[in-house]
Amino acid sequence: MKKQTNVTLVTVAVFVATFMTAVEGTIVTTAMPTIVGSLHGIEIMNWVFSIYLLTNAMLTPIYGKLADKIGRKPIFIVGTILFIIGSALCGLSNTMMTLIISRAIQGMGAGAMMPVALTIIGDLYEKEKRAKVLGLNSTAWGIASVVGPLAGGVIVDTIGWHWIFFINVPIGIILIFLIWFYLVEEKTTRQAKKMDIFGSFSLMGLLLALLLAFQFLGDEGLSGKVLFLTLLALLAGLVFIYAEKKAADPVISLQLFTQPLFVVVNLVAALASGFLIGVDVYIPMWMQGVLGLSAGIGGLVLAPLSLLWLVGSFLAGRWMATITIKRVLLRGILITLFGALWLVLVPQHTNWLWFFGIATILGVGLGAVTVTCTVSAQSSVPAEQMGVATSFNTLARTIGQTIMVSVFGILLNSITAEKLQNITAHNKNDLMNQLVNPQTAKLLAPDLRETLRTVLFTSLHGVYLAGAALIIVAFVLTLLLKKSDTI
Repeated sequence: MKKQTNVTLVTVAVFVATFMTAVEGTIVTTAMPTIVGSLHGIEIMNWVFSIYLLTNAMLTPIYGKLADKIGRKPIFIVGTILFIIGSALCGLSNTMMTLIISRAIQGMGAGAMMPVALTIIGDLYEKEKRAKVLGLNSTAWGIASVVGPLAGGVIVDTIGWHWIFFINVPIGIILIFLIWFYLVEEKTTRQAKKMDIFGSFSLMGLLLALLLAFQFLGDEGLSGKVLFLTLLALLAGLVFIYAEKKAADPVISLQLFTQPLFVVVNLVAALASGFLIGVDVYIPMWMQGVLGLSAGIGGLVLAPLSLLWLVGSFLAGRWMATITIKRVLLRGILITLFGALWLVLVPQHTNWLWFFGIATILGVGLGAVTVTCTVSAQSSVPAEQMGVATSFNTLARTIGQTIMVSVFGILLNSITAEKLQNITAHNKNDLMNQLVNPQTAKLLAPDLRETLRTVLFTSLHGVYLAGAALIIVAFVLTLLLKKSDTI
């Protein structure tokens, strides 16, 4: 009897993999003050997060190509092994630099796990059912955002910060077991073409230079370092295009970018993810800095966004069964735009409970948009290119978030600096840092505190105007799709 894939167990493995890579960000954030106290090196602390994202993004498209070339199973297992090794080394780290290097290895593993997991779902489920399963899978991010900080706090307070990394080892081993024994891939005859090494390295160079440029742009503004990295990214991009035109089996076929649907859904995914990072980062700042509420409230008002994401995914799956991708995308974008404009129009002294409504609308809209983009990217290419298409869609979202978190930061800082010119006080930036912490904000004089809250509100208003503009651009791009371009 021919062995078949156990769809249920493999789907569970995919969900666990998604949760494990998602929770890594939130759990480490909670433990970081303790880690810094133990290992020191506060000046390079940001690299613990940045290096994970960089190595993850750099290798994502390479893993996608390899998943198409040699199979999903071996690439997922290799990625999980790397993630386990990186996690173990993180737990064993005794300096901040060794922790950063270990996080780089961890990110290299995560770069395979996430896109290949989504590709496996693409293989197992038809288009309409796939949207629902992807929606369920997406809720892992929402659960991680709630569970991560709680679990991180408990682990740090009881058995020590090292175990926030060690805990990944047994879970990763179980994942490898489930995929090894229960995912059965069809043996297909593949043409023996040389791997596009030149294209792979130029692509990694392009992504490394681009993401580092935006990282430094957000940290220090337009500097010589940023200009050099931008120039390097442009040069690597030209080399990459040349390499792909010459390659017998390109890592990302340039032919994909001649398909309007593939191009548009990836641009929309990048724009929607860029908007999402603004919501995730700056709504808690609004709750704490403008309204003077606790950090817990800042996280609580975002909970409906994660929970209603699933509803948006289910709606998208139902719509895809009856109408075109273009109309499904437009519906999701319009719902998101309604939430974005509501956020723009909210007055300064609005009760925090209204933000539950905003988060609900955004959860439904962004859930529908994200899942539709993923399914469309997978469906717009032949089956043998699904790994590349899925990994590129994941990469587009990562780039969108990386770029926009820097742009939003620059926008917030520039508006704040302009408004603070009217305030007579020393160390104005220290005053803003004091304001966004509800405990230290109480120490400010009432009149000054209210003035600073107005400054912060104006700055956040500028950020959300820019965020709404991203969604409007996504809407216009989708309108440009012709009926013949959609599926």
